Amino acid sequence: MAKSLGIFVTNPDNFAHVMGITKAAKAKGSKVKVFFTWTATHNAKDPAFPELCELADDVSICVDSYKKQGYDVEDIPQGLTSKEMATQAQHGIIIEDYDCYISL
Repeated sequence: MAKSLGIFVTNPDNFAHVMGITKAAKAKGSKVKVFFTWTATHNAKDPAFPELCELADDVSICVDSYKKQGYDVEDIPQGLTSKEMATQAQHGIIIEDYDCYISL
């Protein structure tokens, strides 16, 4: 059975690593969930963000952080749905339900 990996992203400078780790984990058959919070919500505006949303099994961002970074919560990033504009409960799901955890 493939392992699962939760990636908790707080630093916007780590987006290339998030992409690389996600690609590697998916190539090995792992389930991948990525959650962006605080300043890392700026990554939702990266041109490669929709690709990450297609590649990973689940991608979400902290809506409160997104708002605090100056974005309109009605401006849902490409690749996400309103449901994926979420709360810190997504971080809890990673901790509880995923085999492996990485914080970037």
